[in-house]
Amino acid sequence: MKLKNIFLIVAISVATSLLSIWGYGTWLRNQSVSIQNDGKVPVNYAGFFDKDAPTGIPDFTAAATSATPAVVHIKTKIKGKTVSSKNRNPLGDMFGDDDPFFQFFGGPRSYSIPDQQASGSGVIMSADGYIITNNHVVDGASDINVTLSNRKSYKGTVVGTDPNTDLAVIKIDAGNLPYMMMGNSDDVKLGQWVMAVGYPLNLDVTVTAGIISAKSRSIGINKSDRAIESFIQTDAAVNPGNSGGALINTEGELIGINSAIASPTGSYAGYSYAIPVNIVKKAVNDLIKFGAVQRAYIGIQYPREDMNDEQKKQNGVRDGTGVFVTDVAADGAAKAAGLKKGDFVTKLNDVEVNSGPELQEQVARYKPGDKINVTYVRDGKEYNTALTLKNKSGNYDVVKTETSFDNIGGELVTIDKETARKNDITGGVQVKKIGDGLLKNTRIQEGFIITSVDGQDVNSLDDLKNILNNADGTVRLEGVYPGYDGTYGYPLTLNSNGSNNDNGYNP
Repeated sequence: MKLKNIFLIVAISVATSLLSIWGYGTWLRNQSVSIQNDGKVPVNYAGFFDKDAPTGIPDFTAAATSATPAVVHIKTKIKGKTVSSKNRNPLGDMFGDDDPFFQFFGGPRSYSIPDQQASGSGVIMSADGYIITNNHVVDGASDINVTLSNRKSYKGTVVGTDPNTDLAVIKIDAGNLPYMMMGNSDDVKLGQWVMAVGYPLNLDVTVTAGIISAKSRSIGINKSDRAIESFIQTDAAVNPGNSGGALINTEGELIGINSAIASPTGSYAGYSYAIPVNIVKKAVNDLIKFGAVQRAYIGIQYPREDMNDEQKKQNGVRDGTGVFVTDVAADGAAKAAGLKKGDFVTKLNDVEVNSGPELQEQVARYKPGDKINVTYVRDGKEYNTALTLKNKSGNYDVVKTETSFDNIGGELVTIDKETARKNDITGGVQVKKIGDGLLKNTRIQEGFIITSVDGQDVNSLDDLKNILNNADGTVRLEGVYPGYDGTYGYPLTLNSNGSNNDNGYNP
């Protein structure tokens, strides 16, 4: 009896244990994996598991095969120049910089910068030879050579450039070319696999893969006065020479133009940046049709992305959803549509915008005269309004290509009759100040009075403007310095704006 009792007790214990284990397992499967933050609201782990989702790295073979023939190698030549001290003594033009007499009186020594060569990439956008690249790839170039993936080479000519987006279009005289299919950068998602295609470090066509690590990124690399920065950030390896090349998706579609590197050395160190193709489409079509990008403006100001809490407080910037309006232009589209300082712009044509770069990216797709719907919040209440976008001059006119006179870079004024009489000339244009532009590349000093260009008399700003806008290549400016005897002459090259944009961060 005692033995039977023992077996019965053991059997009951085993059965009870198994039943308890089964019951606990059933209860556990029905619970969320969570922690309690206040004893009431469950906070679930940020996890997603889909047994049907694809795993592993995608195969880029087909994408690379279709994309590489449409990416080209661009080599440029930039003519050398002579540079002298900014505070140049006009006597140097009389005696020469190397004259011992001139040097004795403290004349500056000039030095020569030799011809320079640069390299970049480009994307063929049409079978008849139109190619997209970066502005900084062709900026200041006197010669452009384009080599296709089949090693055929062509001379390239600039169709148009836009420093604000850092885009340019060049043309080669060829036909039946393979060209890149354009995708939709709005469909790009974080974590998506992408591939960069280009000619880095003077290598042959090279492909690298990575993922999208951020969107609508502004890094402050574009120093133009109306820069647009809303980059796609990726960790695909991009190096000097990749600029102007393609960022493609796994289907081989163009989703961006590679433009910049985040690196302390100027070479790949983790992240690269591409201009979204939806911005590219609008810009390059404008450059081909008009010679200049038809950029639209809402007419609002908004805070910088890097403002700290103290700066926000000083400028009255409040936190909230959308883009905070710090001011509206008196003649802008926003003012006419009723927007005010202190509003939050939350949507453009029903597309959410939460930062300045996101707003820039959306507006960059439109031209002056286009009507868009704007959603904004004021005092906690949402409003909708329609506005008609304007150009930088506050109207709806087509913006023409910048002329040689527009790029001269400086403050010039028509001299008055008294100045003309004192210098024994009939008229002229005085260089009051030299800025960034064509004049900066010459030996002209502030105060110089231009009296003729290539033998054509200059008596006013209109004379100078008409002559330069109808000239090409290199012209000779002649004139006088008040207080000095004699006439001085300087060559002025019209096909470069003097910008080099080579700071070690552009690939």
